[in-house]
Amino acid sequence: MKGFDSILLVGYGAPEKGADVPEFLRIVAGGFSIPEERIKEVEGHYMRVGGGSPLNELTRRQGEGLRKFLEEQGVTLPVYMAMRNWHPFTGNTVARMKRDGRRKCVALIMALHQCDTSWQRYQREVEEANGKSGAGIEFVYPPPLFDNPLFIENCADRIAGQIEKLPEGRLSPRSRLIFTAHSIPVEMPGADTYEKQFRKTCELTAARLGADNYIVAWQSRSGGPGQKWFEPDICEVIASLRGAASHIVVQPIGFLCDHVEVLFDIGVEAEDAAKEAGITMFRAKTVNDDPKFIRALGETVLGIFR
Repeated sequence: MKGFDSILLVGYGAPEKGADVPEFLRIVAGGFSIPEERIKEVEGHYMRVGGGSPLNELTRRQGEGLRKFLEEQGVTLPVYMAMRNWHPFTGNTVARMKRDGRRKCVALIMALHQCDTSWQRYQREVEEANGKSGAGIEFVYPPPLFDNPLFIENCADRIAGQIEKLPEGRLSPRSRLIFTAHSIPVEMPGADTYEKQFRKTCELTAARLGADNYIVAWQSRSGGPGQKWFEPDICEVIASLRGAASHIVVQPIGFLCDHVEVLFDIGVEAEDAAKEAGITMFRAKTVNDDPKFIRALGETVLGIFR
């Protein structure tokens, strides 16, 4: 295994209960003041989807699934979890790894498409924690899974299950397949790579489904109105389909977990937009801890060991 002694899942992090949302938002804001009305608004989003985010729990399940998969392949290694914005924080996890005597680690960034905020920032934070703690751990970062065949197959499986619910049991001129990813500023470092990788994921998944006609949309934009972000927004796309489509299948394919930006931004806001447009919407889940995705993670790790 080339000296590897551990695996680290590196993610965004999210509050697991509603009471923690204000503190979480302040951490995300990095010290900038957040208007109280905005905090209340976001708290409302969390309340609409159960009070907390399932992101951390799903990441734990992904890690446990990965550990078991590797064990079945004869590889027994601990799997740690490091979160940018919530417990377990990156610094605390790296310090724990130091105490456990870890020296060489496969670090899996739990993001599909690469730009500065979705990829390089995670690496910087891991390496900063490594330096501050004096851990001296060697972290090796595998490439993202945006075009991994098992990941693509898993996404297509999720969509196919929703297509079966359409009136004709298949896509037709009156139905649309829509993919979404988190929008980012067009001028962000790496934005062009992020967009290309997202579109490649959509292309490969649609091809596996035999869906020639699909729509690429964006979601979860934040920031000031003067800054250009990737468009069109999913809710604008849905509104534009009024009268042209009776059914849509939406998959937030840019996410690895069904967390709040999936459950609220798609499951509530996009669903409301569909109802307003007289359209029936079916949401295909993200991969979460599905065995095919776990296998994709596991085979990626094993590839690093070879």
